[in-house]
Amino acid sequence: MTMENWLLRLERLHKHFGPTCPDCRRLTGPDVGRSRCPRCGTVWACVDINLHLYAGEVLGIVGESGSGKSTLLQMVYLALRPDSGHIWFREADGTVCDLVTLDRYETRLFRNTRLGIVCQRPELGLNMRFSVGGNVAEKLLLAEWRHFDRIRVRTLELMTRTELPPERIDDEPATFSGGMLQRVQIAKALAIHPTLLLLDEITSGLDVSVQARVLDLLRRIQWEDRMTMLLVSHDLGVVRQLARRTIVMKNGAIIEAGLTDQILEDPQHPYTQLLVSSAL
Repeated sequence: MTMENWLLRLERLHKHFGPTCPDCRRLTGPDVGRSRCPRCGTVWACVDINLHLYAGEVLGIVGESGSGKSTLLQMVYLALRPDSGHIWFREADGTVCDLVTLDRYETRLFRNTRLGIVCQRPELGLNMRFSVGGNVAEKLLLAEWRHFDRIRVRTLELMTRTELPPERIDDEPATFSGGMLQRVQIAKALAIHPTLLLLDEITSGLDVSVQARVLDLLRRIQWEDRMTMLLVSHDLGVVRQLARRTIVMKNGAIIEAGLTDQILEDPQHPYTQLLVSSAL
């Protein structure tokens, strides 16, 4: 892979929550072991984030709770606006756009036609009042699908592909198990043939056997569609199974990056070494 075929590039991305003060940067970060400024209370969720994601690649982002990995994912999903920096996206025709510059309408259109997301908590990714078919239809309608029969056919295709019983198309999400709810989210995320699929702690809280089936499904989808994925997880085992490259975050900053196997077998940063040893 060369830099010429990157799909997504983040450049000096920053996000904080709070008023900030002159001492913020000195008193926060991985070197001092905290993201929250003890003087003013500002939380520095992401600081000077630089990364690139190749087309067809799965990139893992690991770190403990509060490391900034989910905030980073939400910025890529355009649900959070960065305070500074750039989110560059390369279209299929080679044109490059800074997603930070999009207005509200353009942001909504881009999210609904280019991005899919699977959330840790299904109630954040699904409308629990809608049926399975209604949830997938919602994504298609936002992408300006208007023909009811086409929407229903597409929904049934997705249910079959994600190993959901097609006869349950009109059932509400509350009647599904945790693993099946993740499959419903995956079906919804795939509805518009997204260019980039975002995965946020997708196996958290699932039984080991259920986790394995969800991961098998994602591996198959990635292989068949050459899907580009950005995977956030605290579980190094999940990252190892899906991601070719991995970045490690701590207190809002990237502290290590490289090939997943290399990072897990020969971690360089003391924090990464701790993560790996605690997972063994």
